[in-house]
Amino acid sequence: MSETIPNTSQASQDDRTIAMLTHLSGIILGFIVPLIVWLIHKDKSDKGYLVDQSREALNFQITLLIGYVIGIVLSVILIGALLNFLLWIVCIIFSIIAALAANKGEAYRYPFAIRLVK
Repeated sequence: MSETIPNTSQASQDDRTIAMLTHLSGIILGFIVPLIVWLIHKDKSDKGYLVDQSREALNFQITLLIGYVIGIVLSVILIGALLNFLLWIVCIIFSIIAALAANKGEAYRYPFAIRLVK
């Protein structure tokens, strides 16, 4: 199943800025901001780029949350703390990459994310 990526040439500077902040917010606030942005704009046809990027950020943050839960469970055998630290580093790196792409108006796709929200 192929996804259609919205036409990024129609994305306003405001939409690109909000998309950038949505990606960056995941570093500190997790899935909360991407969820709010997606819920506010999901039914607006002129916000296709913003909806797409907030959905992508939301899916990535949900994937990380699942990883964090697994890390907490694995803390019993002491590997969970390392796993959670590595996931946090991955979150920082990919969120910054996504934010830079969003600011340029590019539709960014995280290399690994369970796409639960469609």
